[in-house]
Amino acid sequence: MTVDERYMTMALEEAKVALAHDEIPIGAVVVANGMVIGRGHNLTETLHDVTAHAEMQAITAAAEYLGGKYLDKCTLYVTVEPCIMCAGAIGWSQLSKIVFGAADPKRGYQTYAPRAFHPKAETVSGVLEEECSRLMKDFFKGKRK
Repeated sequence: MTVDERYMTMALEEAKVALAHDEIPIGAVVVANGMVIGRGHNLTETLHDVTAHAEMQAITAAAEYLGGKYLDKCTLYVTVEPCIMCAGAIGWSQLSKIVFGAADPKRGYQTYAPRAFHPKAETVSGVLEEECSRLMKDFFKGKRK
């Protein structure tokens, strides 16, 4: 198992927490120096807040842990491609690496804001893509019944 797969597995665990609360199953973790310093999962239904995405929760937790808003030496792992709102927050926080599992061609940043991240940020996609994608597909399949 690669380092990226190990942390994506943790993000998947967060996504499963969201699923258990009937939230869209997306999870995220922020890592600095080999340590998880922020984690989050979707809370939009629980908090009645459209901005309560997994990435936003993890970024806020990481910034609080570090005592500052810039996460320039950190990596974000998220199970689904960030939306444009989250991409903006990722850019403003100056995360140095973004790793995501499943692509989101309908709402993802790559379609609408492909340059939203910090110019020096590294992006890796498709890590544990099948597992991340299956969680989402099964959730929405269950909603359509």
